Amino acid sequence: MRTHATADPSRHRVLVVEDDDTIGRHLESGLRGNGYAPTWNRTGSAALAEAARTPYDVLLLDLGLPDMDGLDVARTLRARHPDLLIIILTARTDDIDVIAGLDAGADDYLVKPFSLTVLLARLRAHLRRRVVATPPQEPARLADLVLDVVARRCTLHDEDVQLRPKEFDLLAVLARHAGEAVARETLMAEVWDENWFGSTKTLDVTMAGLRRRLAEAASGSARLPRITTLRGHGYRLEL
Repeated sequence: MRTHATADPSRHRVLVVEDDDTIGRHLESGLRGNGYAPTWNRTGSAALAEAARTPYDVLLLDLGLPDMDGLDVARTLRARHPDLLIIILTARTDDIDVIAGLDAGADDYLVKPFSLTVLLARLRAHLRRRVVATPPQEPARLADLVLDVVARRCTLHDEDVQLRPKEFDLLAVLARHAGEAVARETLMAEVWDENWFGSTKTLDVTMAGLRRRLAEAASGSARLPRITTLRGHGYRLEL
């Protein structure tokens, strides 16, 4: 089955890491049939070596690999390639496992068994968010933090604050609405996609990561914006 992709899939290289032959072949043929350029590896070590040789846009990652935990693969590749889109494919359904995957750097997850149609829709949603042109904006000053959306840089006293892509996007939306209450649904739509299929746990984990990285970057008398949780509604960024 061929489905339409808003962003041209032929430009996107997909690294598939899956030790199950049936699932691996299904993903490889399905992705290629829809215009993507997949490469299939059965082990984590092979995937890490492949990613070191060739730049990839997307990582589809099984967690139950024969040689290493998929979470370690996710952490390693997220550290090496901050803009890599990582989607975890897992049979682990407990909340703690899903949160661990997202906290390891994944952008999304799918619980096995899953539909190829849903996977392709998730890919289109994520990739569409990445190709939308950002209008020119002046850097925003948030207390002592400076957020440059065009350059995708966040700095504190001229030192870079290392944020993951979705953490940066989340902070950018909150900054655009500084002082305003922003609903969870609005954040999910603007940071992920208006047709998001996933759990809102993704938002909670990303927010926790953003807060942690900002706190780690702060030192001495540095002033940071405060992100206030509005129970039952969303968040507000306060300067």
